[in-house]
Amino acid sequence: MQKVSYLVAALVAIGTQAPASAQVPSDTLHLVDAVAIAHDANPMLQAVRLRADAAAARAPQAGAMPDPLLAFGLRNRPVDNFGTAQPMTMNVVQLTQRFPWPGKLGFAEERAEHLASAESLEADEVEQQLVARVKSVYYRLAHMDRSLDIMRETRELLRNFFEVSSTLYAVGAGLQQDVLQAQIAIAQMTEDITVVEQDRVAMAARLNALLGRYATVPVPDLELPEPGGELPPVDSLIGLAAELRPALAAARERVLAAEAGYRAARRQLYPDIAITLGYGQRPEFVDFVTVMVGISIPLFAGSRQLPLRREMEAMQSMEQAREQNLYNETFAQLTELRAEAERARNLSGLYANAVLPQARAAVESALSAYRVGRVDYMTLVTNQMTVNRYEIESVRLAADYHNALARLEALVGTDLGVSP
Repeated sequence: MQKVSYLVAALVAIGTQAPASAQVPSDTLHLVDAVAIAHDANPMLQAVRLRADAAAARAPQAGAMPDPLLAFGLRNRPVDNFGTAQPMTMNVVQLTQRFPWPGKLGFAEERAEHLASAESLEADEVEQQLVARVKSVYYRLAHMDRSLDIMRETRELLRNFFEVSSTLYAVGAGLQQDVLQAQIAIAQMTEDITVVEQDRVAMAARLNALLGRYATVPVPDLELPEPGGELPPVDSLIGLAAELRPALAAARERVLAAEAGYRAARRQLYPDIAITLGYGQRPEFVDFVTVMVGISIPLFAGSRQLPLRREMEAMQSMEQAREQNLYNETFAQLTELRAEAERARNLSGLYANAVLPQARAAVESALSAYRVGRVDYMTLVTNQMTVNRYEIESVRLAADYHNALARLEALVGTDLGVSP
């Protein structure tokens, strides 16, 4: 019986050692490396960057003058004798240039430039959201890895406890119920490990997709630092987001683009001017020169120019409403994410400084009581399972904190500098 007590004490000492999350893996995919891979290889980020390049190429097109029209012809040739020169027979060359009303091209180019700027800013927003998604999946994977390490250690501890309970039962010092409950606990832990292992396979495939890699590329161990310091207050976060978030700046650019489009639409009622210069070469007579000036007539303004003006006016109001909605959503998300990060940070500190030390002390107390027969065997196992449950919960809280922090930094558009 004394040997069994020493064995139990040794096993409990193993179970109360530092969790696997404190061990430094030799093969690690660092977060900074994962983000760099996503920057270079994520196809969606490449697509939005190319879309921004295409939008930038449209700006000079919108402000360019219409192409001139150069025409050559034979004028006033007799039908019955095509080669005979008459007094009005001419070989004509003619150049026509259309000049849009002042402001039409300028406002069109201004609108295209604002839209191009919006596309570039939205590409920056996609990049920041991509980084946040990479970090989120990365930390969820790290949480799964640390949880698996803890659960496997717990299962091994339960197997050793099962051997102890079997030995006690064999010598008549234990109960068969303890043996059966130990077997059930091992099976339940194996079930939990299987579920998390399969979840990790799916989460690793999601991370590989964000990194632009095949789903089956192996993902090694990941980092999971402890929660950092206190976050800036909500007012400071709102100020940073209003100043630095690319999506908000892009929304403002789209409002400015709609305003320029509306001003251009108002000028569509004004006529364009066309100037034509012609030279008529007469084989046997004095040559002619032609100069003509024409204007476009908005004859169908009721179905073309005026509806265009109403369309652009509605677009302007729509973009203003979307900008205001984006501001409201951003500020609401900042408040929510900060509360989520602070909750995870505070609970993590509570678990590390109060809950886990007390839970480990309960295991030591149960061990001492078990040695003298004052508590049953399952009380010892239950207390040890409580320690491991809080260790897993501490890992989850660390992952939740970094996940919320990553999303916060994507919203404010800058690094908050609170990571450890």
